[in-house]
This record gives sequence, structure tokens and C-alpha cells, in this order.
Amino acid sequence: MPNFKVVDMTGKEVGNIELSDAVFGAEVNADVLHAAVKAYLSNQRQGTQSALTRAEVSGGGKKPWRQKGTGRARQGSTRSPQWTHGGVAFSPKPRTYKICLNKKVRRIAIVSALSDKAKTDDIIVIDAISATEYKTKTMAAMLKAVGAKKKALVAIDGVDDKVIRSMSNIPGVKTIQADALNTYDILNADTLIIAKDAAKKIEEVYA
Repeated sequence: MPNFKVVDMTGKEVGNIELSDAVFGAEVNADVLHAAVKAYLSNQRQGTQSALTRAEVSGGGKKPWRQKGTGRARQGSTRSPQWTHGGVAFSPKPRTYKICLNKKVRRIAIVSALSDKAKTDDIIVIDAISATEYKTKTMAAMLKAVGAKKKALVAIDGVDDKVIRSMSNIPGVKTIQADALNTYDILNADTLIIAKDAAKKIEEVYA
């Protein structure tokens, strides 16, 4: 079973923790990781882009000039795509980019991402992450003390408003609940910081 040292918020080692092989020591499935990241990014797209076709722009009912005899190219409407203020050819319309993955695939993707972070020693387990006041300076000092890299994902057990809001001002740092992990955030972070209670919660959810 993967063994991680446990540190406190000052970076001092206070113990060790063994986590499940099924979650932190599984084989990394690159194909599933790719599918999960692609689905996540696609699902972030709003799909609200829209432009008017020649049938939707106003005007253009009259033929600009007669068909023959003027020496100019034939034109049927001033609202054709080649005209200024004309419609857009093949204009984009609102659509959904949603990609659905089944529950088993999503689970394999998250387990693969966690295992990949464990293999590269990019997981830091902290005994407890807490804050007595809304203070970014305290959380920034903690991240520096434990050796977090520039982009960090902090997984906590439950909602702690003081911790979440204190972390929110730090560039590159994102806070997430243990039962709401997603593959993209795990892979996008340079360091995954997990509270000890959150690590146990992740084992319960994904083991």
C-alpha cells in the first residue's frame, strides 16, 4: 500500500498514513484520462455563440440591379454573405457540447489521476487544514511550508468557508471537497494537497 508522510500546517512531519492500492496505487489508464479531460473541457463550453444567416438579417428583398447588361456580377440580394451587412454563411448557432461518461469510466479516470500523482510524489498529506479567521497570509504560509508547487489543488473534507475563502486569493490554488474531485483539476495541479480526513473520504468513495 502506498505510504505517505503526514505533515502539519508548518511542514513538520507528524506521522505516516497508508492509503489504498485501489485508489492511489492503481494502473494509470491514459486513454480513460484523455476521455475524461476531453469531456470535462467540452462540458465547460456554454455553446451560446450565434450569428444571423441571410434569411435572418433585415432587408435585401429587392434585386440590386437587373440580371444582364450592367457589366457587373449578377446579384440577387444585398444580404448575401459577400455583401457588407449581409448574413453569415454557415453561421454558428447555439448548441450543446456535452459529453457524457458513464460512472465506471469517471471512477477509473479519477483513480488513474490520483495514482499518477502518487507515483510522481506530487501528493502532500496534511494532518488538518483549518483557519481561525479569513486570512490569505496564513494559507499562503502553509503552502510554502509544506513545499507546494505553483499550481496546487487542496482537497478538504466538507465545506470550511474560512479555508476556502482564504485560499481563493492565491493565484494557481484551488480548493475542492474530497467527494467532488474531478480528473482535470487533479492533472492540472502540480501538487495535490489532501487533508488527512479527506484522504480517508476519498478512499471510501473510490476504493
